[in-house]
Amino acid sequence: MGVRAAHTISGGADAELHARAGCARGPAVGPVFPGAVECFAGFRYRAQPSTSHRAVPRGARVSEPLLFELGSQDRPSPRLPAPGVTVRPIDELVPAGLTRTSSLPIASLSEPEVARHFGRLGRLNFNLHQGLYPLGSCTMKYNPAVNEALARLDDFADLHPYHPPARAQGALRLMWELERALLALTAMERMSLQPAAGAHGEWTGLRMIQAYHRSRGESRDEVLVPDSAHGTNPASAALSRLKTVTIKSGPDGLVQLDDLKSKLSPRVAAVMLTNPNTVGLFEKDILEIARLSHEQGVQVYYDGANLNALVGVARPGDMGFDVVHLNLHKTFSTPHGGGGPGAGPVGVKSHLVPFLPIPTVERTDEGFRFEYDRPQSIGKVRSFYGNFGMLVRAYAYIRTYGNTISEVAQNAVLNASYLRQHLRRSFEDAFSGPSLHEFVLTAKKAKAQGVSAKDIAKRLIDLGFHPPTIDLGFHPPTIYFPLIVPEALMIEPTETESKATLDAFIKAMEQIVEEIARDPEIVRTAPHDAPVGRLDEVRAARQLDLRWRPKAIETAVVAASRPAPETAPR
Repeated sequence: MGVRAAHTISGGADAELHARAGCARGPAVGPVFPGAVECFAGFRYRAQPSTSHRAVPRGARVSEPLLFELGSQDRPSPRLPAPGVTVRPIDELVPAGLTRTSSLPIASLSEPEVARHFGRLGRLNFNLHQGLYPLGSCTMKYNPAVNEALARLDDFADLHPYHPPARAQGALRLMWELERALLALTAMERMSLQPAAGAHGEWTGLRMIQAYHRSRGESRDEVLVPDSAHGTNPASAALSRLKTVTIKSGPDGLVQLDDLKSKLSPRVAAVMLTNPNTVGLFEKDILEIARLSHEQGVQVYYDGANLNALVGVARPGDMGFDVVHLNLHKTFSTPHGGGGPGAGPVGVKSHLVPFLPIPTVERTDEGFRFEYDRPQSIGKVRSFYGNFGMLVRAYAYIRTYGNTISEVAQNAVLNASYLRQHLRRSFEDAFSGPSLHEFVLTAKKAKAQGVSAKDIAKRLIDLGFHPPTIDLGFHPPTIYFPLIVPEALMIEPTETESKATLDAFIKAMEQIVEEIARDPEIVRTAPHDAPVGRLDEVRAARQLDLRWRPKAIETAVVAASRPAPETAPR
C-alpha cells in the first residue's frame, strides 16, 4: 500500500505516516493478536528530528471576556422553523409554582462569536501539539491522529448502545480482540473493559477481591499501600470500606520487605503496588512480595499507571499479580486530560474470573454476544459497556504497533534515561538506582537559595514547556506526590519525543539553574509571559467557586431568590 501522509507531532518533530499491509514483526513477549492480525493495515510513525524546539509565544497577559460579558440579552433570538405539531402552553404542562417569572439570564451570541471565544481560550492553553508535557506518572504522550480518524468512523461513532448485538458484530469483535490483546500484554485470564478511568478500575478490582474473599467465608478489611503510591490507591480502598495500612519505602525508594512482612495478616485483603513504582524504580523484590502475600491469602493488585515502562517487555501476571488495571489514556494513547473520558480496564487471574462485572463479551460459533448470566459477578460498574470510543482508540494504537509494541517501553525508558543523565548535573538525584520511564530529581539546592520546585516549574512555562510533576512542600490539601521526596521534580518524557525536543528541555532547565545563581528573582516571580501570572493556589483550593455571573445578573438572581415578605392578615 502506498498511502503516505505528512504529520507534525509535538516538539516540532516531523513524522511520516506510513500505511502498509500486514503486521510488524519484532521482539515482543508474544503475539498480541494470535491468529487475528493478518492483512490489517498497520500505521507506524517514523519521526525525523526537528532542528529545534520552539517555544510557542502566547503573548502578553490577557483576560478573555466571559460569554456573559460578550453577549447581550437585547439581541434577537435565533429564528427557528415552526414545529409542525400542536404545542401546548407551558402553564398546562408545568405547575405555576415551578415556572420562571423573570427572563432567563442567558446572553445571546452569534455562532462566530462563540466559536472565536473558545478558539481564543484554546490558544491560551498549553497542549501536546505545542510542546513537551513531562508530567511524571501521567504518561502525557502524543495521541496519533489515526486513533481519532478510526474512532470517528460513522459505524463506531454513531452506534447506539441499545443497538441489537446481532447487528453490532464489528463493535463486539473489536471489544473481544482488544481484550485478547490486553490479556496477552498482561498475562491475565479475562478482562472487563467497563471501568471509565484508572481510579474506577482500582475500585472495580478491589470490589472483585472483596467478593472473592467473601466467597471463601473470609472477612478482610485492610489494604497495604506503599507510602510512594498514587493518592487514588487509598481513596479506592476507602470507597470500598477498606482500611489503608501504609508500607514504608527504604532509602532506595523501594518497598521495605521487613515492613511488609510485619503488616501482612489474615485481615489484609490486598496489597496494591505500581511497578515500576511512582518514583520510576522497578520493585526488584516483586516475586518475593507476591510469594509472601499469597502465603497469607492476600491478593496482589497491579496499578497500571506506569505500564508504559514495561509494555511488551514484561507482564504483571508473570510477576505474581492477581489483578491489574490499565490506563488506556496513558499507555495506549487515548486522550489524556480535560476531565476525560478515560478508560481503565481491569484484568484478573482465573480464580477471580467469576466476579468480573457484567456483561462480558463472548465469542461463539454464531458470532459475538454479551453474557449476563454470571451469578457471582459484582454487577455492572458502568452504564452500557464502558467508554467505547476510547476502546476504539486503544485498539488502533495496539494494532499500529502489532508485535513491535515493546519499542514503546524501550524508547520511553531511553528518553527518560537520557534526560536524567543530563539533568543530574544540575539537580540532585532523589534515588541512586536505575530508573525506567520516569525519574525524580530534588530541587533542595535551589531551595537553599530561596527558589522552590514550584518556582522552577513556573519558569518552565515561560520557556515553552509544561512543568513536570512537583512536590509543593505544603501540607494537605495542596501537597502533591511523591510525598517521600522534598522539592521533587518528577519527569516523564514518554517515547514520542525526539532528541531535539529533549535537548531543548535540558537547555531550558540549565538556563533556570543559571538564573537561580545570577538573578533568582526572575525564577521566584515566574511566569512572566503566560496569559496569567502567579495564582494564589491555596485560596483557590479552599474557596473554589465554579460559577461566575456579571454583577447585574447576580443581583437580579439573588433578589429573585429571596422569599416574598409576609403580609398582615386582613
